[in-house]
Amino acid sequence: MPDSSAVIQIGEVENREIQFDGIHCHLHLRQHPNGVLVLCIEGTDVGEFGQAPMRALESWVTDSRPVDLFIDAREVRGASIHVSGEWANWLGANRSRLRSVTMLTGSRFIEVTAEFVRRFAELHGIMRICTEPAVFDQALTAAIQNSHPTPTPPFDFHSPQG
Repeated sequence: MPDSSAVIQIGEVENREIQFDGIHCHLHLRQHPNGVLVLCIEGTDVGEFGQAPMRALESWVTDSRPVDLFIDAREVRGASIHVSGEWANWLGANRSRLRSVTMLTGSRFIEVTAEFVRRFAELHGIMRICTEPAVFDQALTAAIQNSHPTPTPPFDFHSPQG
């Protein structure tokens, strides 16, 4: 017999977060409602977390709706070619699930790496690379705000028509 006290949540997902802390790198994933995902990387990504961050993201992009992925790499000092290739493979394999990818780079080296990832994953039409934190932060804020639509006020029949 089914448990009548079970609660089923349909619709928006609450913010979910996962952190990976290593010797060389810190990685933080956050899922906002309605398909806004944020990946924040600090340090030097040498692959010490293996496939775990990609598996976590994979579980968040399995919904039928495409997502907006924001990658904050402003504090990244470096990434190995192997790790960059793995991310490019993951992004390419999940391209159909991505509405957009916006990546903030903090150095010219990471910008070149991001260009490689964009080319290799064939994300030309959907991946934007930012070098200015304000541009990235504004795009992220807008995406999060758009994921929480403001309810339309009820029509007031007594308001004068303009």
